Amino acid sequence: MSRDTATAEVAAAPTVAELRRSLAAWRRAGEAVALVPTMGALHAGHLALVARARTQARRVVASIFVNPTQFGPGEDLTRYPRDPTGDRCKLAEAGCDLAFMPTVAEMYPDGFVARIDPGPLAATLEGRFRPGHFAGVATIVAKLLLQALPDVAVFGEKDYQQLLIIRRVARDLDIPVQIEGVPTVRESDGLALSSRNAYLTADERARAPLLHRTLRDVARRHAGGDAAAAGAGTRALLAAGFAKVDYLEVRDAETLDAPHAARPARVLAAAWLGKTRLIDNIALVP
Repeated sequence: MSRDTATAEVAAAPTVAELRRSLAAWRRAGEAVALVPTMGALHAGHLALVARARTQARRVVASIFVNPTQFGPGEDLTRYPRDPTGDRCKLAEAGCDLAFMPTVAEMYPDGFVARIDPGPLAATLEGRFRPGHFAGVATIVAKLLLQALPDVAVFGEKDYQQLLIIRRVARDLDIPVQIEGVPTVRESDGLALSSRNAYLTADERARAPLLHRTLRDVARRHAGGDAAAAGAGTRALLAAGFAKVDYLEVRDAETLDAPHAARPARVLAAAWLGKTRLIDNIALVP
């Protein structure tokens, strides 16, 4: 389907074979392809990825797949928001050319055992609290990149550690794709857009923007030489009604090691409001 054709829903490919048929036709025509991997329940943040993809390639494919291998025991796999029809309409309006919408059986057929170890980058921050999560992410993204072999793949910076890991996996495995990061899209009050924001109660939603404000305050204080800024930020979130702070730390922007004064850094956090876990990060430029 051409993005020039008016339609209520973008065309969908449910299998790898159908995906590759569309891709082969575009490549015969000399058209570059961009891939936007998602888990669906699309919002303006996802559509910003599609918009960036359209600036990078003539054809855009968005995958919609709630990947079970990146969810741990007791996490929200079964209740993760799903809206396949609404997603296809949003993708059509955004100018996407194709939605790749495989089943679990298509992506993980009987006997599937391969798994990518994403290495040390996956052992810190999110990796401490979600063991195995990044192995699931790395495996499914590697599959998507190899299934589509796009010229470019676009990911959001909200999942910053994930973006670093995907870049490392593509580099280490010689997958010939450019990995493009897109800045986090936020609500007007600063809350980072996320499909999981739908879990927030009205009171929790009112408190949620404090996470971003706290990260900005930590970045400002850290840049001013306050080595205790992250600890103060953690205490501020707990005092404001956050149930728990898994981490709030300043790290090197490329290695996620301890920051160095002469290198770019990132302030990263994961915190709980009720039963909802929010993550966010901002850049700290030396």
